[in-house]
Amino acid sequence: MSFPRISILDRANSLDGFTAAESLNLVLDRAQRAEGLGYHRFWVAEHHAVPGIAGSAPAVLMAAVAAQTRSIRVGSGGIMLPNHQPLVVAEQAATLEALYPGRIDLGIGRSVGFTPAVRSALRAGQPEAEQFEQDLSQLLDYLSGSAPVTARPRNDSATPVFVLATGAGIDAAARAGLGVVLGGPAVFRPDQNGKLPGLERYRARFRPSLWFDRPCVIVSANVAVGPSRQAATELLLPEAVALARSRTTGEFAPLAPVGPVELGGLTVRESEAVERSLSASVYGTPSEVRSQLERLFDASGADELLVTGGAVDLGAQSESDRLLAEIFPLEGRMASRAPDAKRLLPR
Repeated sequence: MSFPRISILDRANSLDGFTAAESLNLVLDRAQRAEGLGYHRFWVAEHHAVPGIAGSAPAVLMAAVAAQTRSIRVGSGGIMLPNHQPLVVAEQAATLEALYPGRIDLGIGRSVGFTPAVRSALRAGQPEAEQFEQDLSQLLDYLSGSAPVTARPRNDSATPVFVLATGAGIDAAARAGLGVVLGGPAVFRPDQNGKLPGLERYRARFRPSLWFDRPCVIVSANVAVGPSRQAATELLLPEAVALARSRTTGEFAPLAPVGPVELGGLTVRESEAVERSLSASVYGTPSEVRSQLERLFDASGADELLVTGGAVDLGAQSESDRLLAEIFPLEGRMASRAPDAKRLLPR
């Protein structure tokens, strides 16, 4: 069986006992290893005023990753459009594309800051689906050169644009002819026919565009591969516990080691949240992960897998990335499935 491409989304988690600079440099180290292993993309994310996340400026971190690598595609997973003026996002993408031609992706989301204070600082309100689609349309006009104002520097080729699908995001991606990224529990909830309804709707409503002439689906999931299922579980636990506690404390803290004492100190509600996180993850030995991903690919028909998940044990995370690459060797991946070929823009 040939498998879709595999890529990594690194959220630049802060680690307990590490400085912010050290956490960010770990992202660069992982990107270099991922390139050597044959991963297709390396994406970074946008989070603001979160103690457990060092990555707040994806365009800046993308530039650093691209500068430290040679061939792997670099992108955002994503830039949150409600936090920015579409022209500014277009200019950032255009600058990166000029510096690293043919290597830049633009993943766009519609989330805003987690708290009212952060939203106020960003001058962003609660996003509305209609406003997001209008802003997305403006962004695409700037990128294509069809807006009244031309984003500079002007490029001859189109940077692939993807929408991080949350609810209405799937429909917006279909109407605009963009790639779609679906993650979270939704990718583990097939219908009675074993398919994911949202992605079926996206494919049915997709309109070819300057960016993609056919649907392009990326599914994202926390993935951990280890010598045993327990080892893989332990790799996922720090982030799962931090997320569970954040719903009690209101703060996502830097990732810290998790042992029996930490697990025993969780409330019932937090323990249930940890279990939900694990149930929406792919983990185990290489053979177990392969079987789980085969089911995921069958249900989604995905062109690509975007691996997520932060870790405290950096050696185990590096080994997980290596084992996953061996499950899907480069020569066995279906490079033709995900349409990354860049089209020339009209001048």
